Amino acid sequence: MGKLYSALLALSLIWGTSFLFIKILLHDLGPEAVVFGRCLFGAAALWGISFIKREKIQWKRLPFRLLILVGLINNALPWYFISKSETAISSSMASVINATTPIWTIIIGWLFFGSKLRKSQWAGIMIGFFGIFILSGFRTGDLAEGNTAGIVFMSMAAFCYGLGTHLSKKYLEGVSVLQISLFTLTSAALASGLYTGIASPSSIPLLFAPERLGSLVILGALGSGAAYLLYYFLVQKGSPEFASLVTYIVPVSAIAWGYFLLGEHIKPGMAVGLAVIFLGIYISSYKVKRVKKQDLAA
Repeated sequence: MGKLYSALLALSLIWGTSFLFIKILLHDLGPEAVVFGRCLFGAAALWGISFIKREKIQWKRLPFRLLILVGLINNALPWYFISKSETAISSSMASVINATTPIWTIIIGWLFFGSKLRKSQWAGIMIGFFGIFILSGFRTGDLAEGNTAGIVFMSMAAFCYGLGTHLSKKYLEGVSVLQISLFTLTSAALASGLYTGIASPSSIPLLFAPERLGSLVILGALGSGAAYLLYYFLVQKGSPEFASLVTYIVPVSAIAWGYFLLGEHIKPGMAVGLAVIFLGIYISSYKVKRVKKQDLAA
């Protein structure tokens, strides 16, 4: 269980920087090129890791149609929706909407995948979501001031994440974490590259400009490549619901990065929100811990 929580924390620290780099890159590249660059450098990093590890790929046994489908739903589409949303709404609002991912995951699992959850898990997720509101200083009036399209795009991204985690858990159980990450990101890179070539071909050469290359490599290699190794590990060894809880901690990580790297102030309300979020995570992950203990006893 310690490995699951360590992976959850590491993933939140990595993804906590993603919103920052997306915001930086959007101004010059646009949503299409940002997604393509993120997928491209992420896939390149994973191909390098698989080469170093000498990963044995059994090409004939891989469910390529499912890998492509998960790559589109869990990578290309949500990243495009997030990039579009950040052109219209604040990062604070985006983090709150992104934190609906565990709720979408529960609803999708309950409706379409036969998931059975304890009342305590429902309660824990709602508590954690409430903690996000406290942490971000979000006000209900912000919704009226925000751009409707940005809210819709971010909600669509959260829905995609919820659906993608269930698809990977149910249909990709027999595929290694590295190969799931490798082929979903590769398929996402091909799809987003094709779309960028059609929608914004002039932005492709800009991906390799020296002033942007560092940010793209970090966003791709860490925020996509390494992050999805951790993400699919959480899905396989924990559950889709447990993996989706990372969206509660990402705003915490983003605030921490802002404090250490940008000198931003941490308000007292943030500490309260953090405590509420971790309480929600603890309650929500109770089922996962109980199952793991039974497995060890067996």
